[in-house]
Amino acid sequence: MPPDPDTRIRLAAFAHVEKLERESGGVLAGSNLYRGFEFEGERISLASPRGSFKPRQMARLLSIITRIPKRGRKVWYDEQLQVHRQLSSASERIDYSFQGSDPNSPDNQRVREACELRLPVLYFLGIEPGRYMAHLVYLEDWDPDALKVRIVFARPDRIGEIQDRLDAAMPADAPERRYALQECRRRVHQPVFRSALVHAYRGRCAISGLPEKRLLDAAHIMPDRDLELGQPMVRNGLLLSKIHHAAFDQHLIGITPDCRLEVSERLLEQHDGPMLALLKELGGRSIRPPRRAEDRPDPDRLALRYEQFRAAA
Repeated sequence: MPPDPDTRIRLAAFAHVEKLERESGGVLAGSNLYRGFEFEGERISLASPRGSFKPRQMARLLSIITRIPKRGRKVWYDEQLQVHRQLSSASERIDYSFQGSDPNSPDNQRVREACELRLPVLYFLGIEPGRYMAHLVYLEDWDPDALKVRIVFARPDRIGEIQDRLDAAMPADAPERRYALQECRRRVHQPVFRSALVHAYRGRCAISGLPEKRLLDAAHIMPDRDLELGQPMVRNGLLLSKIHHAAFDQHLIGITPDCRLEVSERLLEQHDGPMLALLKELGGRSIRPPRRAEDRPDPDRLALRYEQFRAAA
């Protein structure tokens, strides 16, 4: 039998989001989500800035959203901050908060229905104001007392199968869930980390002050393979130009726990060109720290990384 109208719109929405991702490199503008797409002569929106969303042409939930508000703008609910905290931790539970405090409101009842029917839902996760990454998710554990629901990320290798069965990409067990969650973290990690560092360092390289964002990288102090200390958090990061990032990663320049720069003997012994000379002149200078104390590099992580720099000398 042909799909019902709701399913046809849902599948068309998934296909449109895939098209937007291909065109944008994976990061979507909020305006494109609210504008939506044409379907059988009608305009179908993909999301609402307020949270869970059902287009008027559908009977059931299509999407949920987590916004990163502009500075000074209203944070509608704590979930806007909590999801990123959970994604950057070792937590295997990712929660989405209800809209308001009434579990019986129409919006929250639609969330409950999506849980019960195991419907795949679009999740637009904000990575900075007005910019999102899309994920296909399922919802479960609708909890009217805690006013939360759990987000379960779809298995990326099974998403194509939802054409035949909507719950086909629902992870079947704990290992599958961990795999799907790790894929989500992998996708989200770098753009979110970079956005946070660009904001903390006011869009300038921490070493040179270079303000061209296209030439700036989000550098880890402790690498992300370090499960204990390598989290994508501002205090484990530095915004560096590409040349300084490469030199830092190769232990050609080091940073002491009090944020002073040192240059390796290997680099000092070389004599070839003005760029090399600029790197060699960094010794004894200090990095340009973020304004906010809570954003400044963690001295304990810097100390560990500095030990690696000294060992590589």
